[in-house]
Amino acid sequence: MGHLPAKTIASTLRDIQKSEFVLPAIQREYVWKPSQVVRLFDSILRGYPIGSFLAWKIDPETIAKFKFYGFLKDYSQFDKRHNPDLDLPERQVTAVLDGQQRLTSLNIGLRGSYAVREKYARHNTAHGYPTRRMYLNVLSEAAPNDAGLRYDFRLLTDEQIRESAEDEAHHWFPVTKIFDATNAMQPMMELAQLGLGNNEFAIRVLGELYDAVHAKESLQMYEETDQDVERVLDIFIRVNSGGTTLSYSDLLLSIATAQWKERDARDAIHGLVDSLNSTGAGFSFSQDVVLKAGLMLAGISDIAFKVKNFNTENMAVLDREWDAIGDSLKLAVGLLSDFGLSDATLSAKSVMIPVAYYLHSRGLNDSYRTAVAHAPDRALLRSWVLRSLIVRGVWGSGLDTLLRDLRTVIDDYGTARFPMAELERAMALRGKSLAVTEELIDDILDLSYGGARTFAVLAMLYDHVDTRNQFHVDHVFPKSQLDPKRLREQGFSREDIETLGARRDLFANLQLLPGPENIDKSAAAPDDWAARTYPTPDAMSSYMALNELTELPHDAAAFSEFFEKRRRAVGERIRRKLSSGVAAPQGIIGDLEGYDSTALDAALEE
Repeated sequence: MGHLPAKTIASTLRDIQKSEFVLPAIQREYVWKPSQVVRLFDSILRGYPIGSFLAWKIDPETIAKFKFYGFLKDYSQFDKRHNPDLDLPERQVTAVLDGQQRLTSLNIGLRGSYAVREKYARHNTAHGYPTRRMYLNVLSEAAPNDAGLRYDFRLLTDEQIRESAEDEAHHWFPVTKIFDATNAMQPMMELAQLGLGNNEFAIRVLGELYDAVHAKESLQMYEETDQDVERVLDIFIRVNSGGTTLSYSDLLLSIATAQWKERDARDAIHGLVDSLNSTGAGFSFSQDVVLKAGLMLAGISDIAFKVKNFNTENMAVLDREWDAIGDSLKLAVGLLSDFGLSDATLSAKSVMIPVAYYLHSRGLNDSYRTAVAHAPDRALLRSWVLRSLIVRGVWGSGLDTLLRDLRTVIDDYGTARFPMAELERAMALRGKSLAVTEELIDDILDLSYGGARTFAVLAMLYDHVDTRNQFHVDHVFPKSQLDPKRLREQGFSREDIETLGARRDLFANLQLLPGPENIDKSAAAPDDWAARTYPTPDAMSSYMALNELTELPHDAAAFSEFFEKRRRAVGERIRRKLSSGVAAPQGIIGDLEGYDSTALDAALEE
């Protein structure tokens, strides 16, 4: 390994423009946050070293064996997260093994832009991700700050620049003009035109920034010339063991990219991840989950993230089967959405993998989600999914071993129906029992509003709600009526207010309501709202029974008694529903409490 002559930042970025510097497929994508980009530029202007870089000099004959990407210039969390493809001619190039994040940040700050989601903005609209560019305040240093920054660099939107036009304490100079300058006098002429030609601070900082970019040979780079891929991979893993965590799946995905013949693995997997995450109300599956699911559905015996499992033979299978695998994963996530789950309520992403494997092994298609003939099977699958999300620790440690066990059970028993009982027996042998214990019941009753597991339990217990439609997790007794200020005005003691507040968001005061009903309910007293919404005795009786309600309090004075009674009633419902192993709407598969697999097989065959 040799040491290359030091280079300036500007000359390095020009090499990036010409695709002289490229990124090998083994590199992860850009992950730096705006604060990290700002800190990098502060270090440059202060003359601090920003670390050495490691490159791989690739001979022309080696280029054809790998996939390469360009550096990002205009990054957007919304729609420009993936590096651009490069179709390189067979010539010698230099691939960056260590330093991608820093070089990309320099490229963005000096040549491009960075779009990040505004706080509270919607995730799925471009408007929520305004374009930002790097600016430097040339009137003063940064105000005292916890980050230890000396200079006031910021990534700002055009709107923020317009709003600051009258701010006498700041003048935001676009950093891209420093890179574009052909000589040191150009920034000074810019200052003169802005009326800042005599401002000593502005002259100094822009002069020093120009020198840091164009004059100082500050980028130190080591170069590996060996064309042995195994050696390069080993070096890459070692040098990327620190800093922003490198997912091992990034490396393995890159190996797949180099070996797939029918498609680009990175594009295929990223595209599938994006498709899965746009399902229903939205999810956040990672490429790790999708890649592991691919290994499992492809029938690869060892699904651990190990380089040896990403050999040519296994990758050929994954490449060949990818379309069918993708269809099964989409179907699985569609079912999870039908069960009412989303990113906010899916507490363990890995549950998707065995669901997809079951669907894939039976060759099921999208009709499985709605066909009446599949209703009993869907009910069992739904029950198992929700209960596995309710019990803590099921999808945590020992995941690979658990997934292999589940795959074996599905292969042996899942050819005609979902083998819920057999799966649960296998899970219990791994110490991941779904059995209902008093500890589990107490744990559930202590769940609170807003938790992911909270929804899973509600959906399991109150399965009359069709979670394919809009629904809300609702406080039976309105939280607004338990506001401390309101309670003080009603004469409640401090101790009572604390007790009522502690119970307000707990599980015993929650229910699932269809969206329109919840909106109508709002802050109304529960008894008044129910009398208006369910005016007949039969309708009222049905609502009370379905939601395990023994009574409905009218005001805060009656809340504590209501809470205690419903907590006991809900505890019994948990014991009854979860112990049965089935939470299927009556009329679909009937009362299957105490089912056995023989009876179930017979029911499914009818």
